[in-house]
Amino acid sequence: METSYGFRTVGAGEKQPLVNEVFHKVAKRYDLMNDLMSGGMHRLWKDGLVTWLNPPKRDGWKVLDVAGGTGDIAFRIIEASQRHAHATVLDINGSMLAVGRERAARRKLDANTDFVEANAEELPFADETFDAYTIAFGIRNVPRIETALAEAFRVLKPGGRFLCLEFSDVDMPLLDRAYEAWSFNAIPRIGQVVTGDAEPYSYLVESIRKFPNQTSFAAMIGKAGFSRVDFRNYAGGIAALHSGWKL
Repeated sequence: METSYGFRTVGAGEKQPLVNEVFHKVAKRYDLMNDLMSGGMHRLWKDGLVTWLNPPKRDGWKVLDVAGGTGDIAFRIIEASQRHAHATVLDINGSMLAVGRERAARRKLDANTDFVEANAEELPFADETFDAYTIAFGIRNVPRIETALAEAFRVLKPGGRFLCLEFSDVDMPLLDRAYEAWSFNAIPRIGQVVTGDAEPYSYLVESIRKFPNQTSFAAMIGKAGFSRVDFRNYAGGIAALHSGWKL
């Protein structure tokens, strides 16, 4: 993935600036496009992540949400904890974080949320800082996934939880063909209409195809040191939710 920008091969160090440009372009319409790309299903999948995480309703519990600039996951976790949890939203893209800050202010979640512009491969936090680490539809955009997983393990407290929601490998006959046709034909056209630019959505679709399948990614999580690694498929594998524990 480090030298893969969609179906293009790029040099080491070239992927991150290209990905950053994609998200600068789509930041203000990012969640709307998720609705259109998934038929609204991403909302249910994100709710499933929060349900599996089951954040406690007590003060002092801290979650790091990586590549979550718009705050979509973080706000769900805070509300599920009855506003006891504290979320740190980390994103490498300032445009996405700007959207998240605006939304936090509107929802009066400023006291529960921090926004940090930083790289998932070099987290600016001490060891064993967080009770949970979440990342949704973001890890496939990280050039060095193994490094990001190692950083996730490092910043989690013993007993901490890792949860990753990502588009994945469809494992149902017929659905895989229908999804392929929808992804490569409809999504870039929708992106053109909604945002005026089809190219970022062509990249996002291609990046899904380059991402490791469920079993391979689970093995990567285990190799990073996590225990009790498991995953759940959603919509026949269109998305998968991976879980691991730092034990």
